[in-house]
Amino acid sequence: MIFDKEGTTTIVFQEKTSLSIFMENLNKAYPKLKHDHIIVNLFSFSKLTSDDILEFLDISNTHKSSGKSFVLVTSKVSYDDVPDEISVVPTIQEAKDLIEMEEIERDLDL
Repeated sequence: MIFDKEGTTTIVFQEKTSLSIFMENLNKAYPKLKHDHIIVNLFSFSKLTSDDILEFLDISNTHKSSGKSFVLVTSKVSYDDVPDEISVVPTIQEAKDLIEMEEIERDLDL
């Protein structure tokens, strides 16, 4: 698992692994990441479904309840195909922009 920390945001990705192993590794690493905004880069997965994205729902809800952003990056699944509780965007830049917007909303108590 590879971590790329930029300020208060950590981008997480892993090459050549299954989704179940990725989830296991992410859950193990979570205590070290829980104070950062998290972007999960899923571009290394050639096939993803909306059900695969739902695997991230628990960790996403946990992370967001602590006042931090959790964003998945993939172009394989449309954000229309997943529940509103989970943030899915097609590019890393859009993930960074979303985190910035969410930070502003939290600062303004929206």
